[in-house]
Amino acid sequence: MKKILALILAVLMVAALAACASTTETTTTVDTDTTEAAETADFSVAMITDYGDITDQSFNQTTYEACKEYCDANGVDFKYYKPASDSDEDRVAMIDSAIDEGFNVIVMPGYAFAPAIAQSAPNYPEVTFIALDVSEYDLTSAGLETLPANLYSAVYQEELCGYMAGVAAVKLGYTKLGFLGGMAVPAVIRYGYGFVQGADAAAAETGAAVSINYAYGNQFYGDADITAAMDTWYKDGVEVVFACGGGIFTSAAEAAAKVNGKVIGVDVDQAGTIDGTYGEGMTVTSAMKGLAPTVKTMLTAVAEGKFEGGKVENLGLVSENPDENYVQLPTASTQFGDGFTVDDYKALVADMFSGKITVNNDITIAAADNAKTVTVNDLGNIK
Repeated sequence: MKKILALILAVLMVAALAACASTTETTTTVDTDTTEAAETADFSVAMITDYGDITDQSFNQTTYEACKEYCDANGVDFKYYKPASDSDEDRVAMIDSAIDEGFNVIVMPGYAFAPAIAQSAPNYPEVTFIALDVSEYDLTSAGLETLPANLYSAVYQEELCGYMAGVAAVKLGYTKLGFLGGMAVPAVIRYGYGFVQGADAAAAETGAAVSINYAYGNQFYGDADITAAMDTWYKDGVEVVFACGGGIFTSAAEAAAKVNGKVIGVDVDQAGTIDGTYGEGMTVTSAMKGLAPTVKTMLTAVAEGKFEGGKVENLGLVSENPDENYVQLPTASTQFGDGFTVDDYKALVADMFSGKITVNNDITIAAADNAKTVTVNDLGNIK
């Protein structure tokens, strides 16, 4: 009997040991997974605003939302900073503050960051700097002789989506157009010159008599003076204004709302924002560039250890498929019609991708030099 009891106890002890071993293995596996996840997310992101803020419904807001969406989805710490004023000193101060608080990836939208980048990037080699719309010319002009390995910047071929918007406007039957730029910086100029070329090509094809009022507001926000100028444009017969320059679209939309006019958005699909605020159906289309995809692609590269800095990439068309490109019109909200259908848009993009259609990006010439058929009324600066 004693032998039987001893045998039973031995069996029970083996079973208990096996259970303990099993529990230990499971715990070890979970701990390993947790460690790997922590290593993958071992960075934090700070975004610093340019002239505007994260409610500008354009450049800053799109960049902010892209950063936040990525970070929220991947468990990455995120914070945005707004400089106290539009100065290089305050932009540098925000970079310093973000780094002092432990953020090691800094995202900056807008060419105005060039001097701050030139000053800060070489001083913080362990920090990753991601810039949008900051060209190599901007950086070298700011005194940066070589691009540091911790810096990546994306610039865009705005003239291409500007061209698409010009074609769309004329082929949809609008013949009295307006271009309202913000400040006459390269990106805004390229948008405008592409718009003129696209309208010109469509006018030559359709035989329509097209005119374009062309002016800059000399700022990236709307105000009473610019709204008054837009009131005059619409009252004089302008049907649609391509409002290109951050928050300056508010002046065009306010004026358009008074006369049932139309606008064309910029940088992102602004139809929801503009139509929801100023009037349903106001936005004909938007000339977009891939700010959000760029941000998410670069943050993913950082997370995966595949970040490649020391360069400025010029992003444009990468496919015949319109939705795969860094410059495009929104297929969901563009007011396609008989004159310009979704298939027409796809054919246009295919011809541009193949090189059958080329768009001049020389910003040293005058706006009117891009037109052979349309009349361009170059009005200079509104204020």
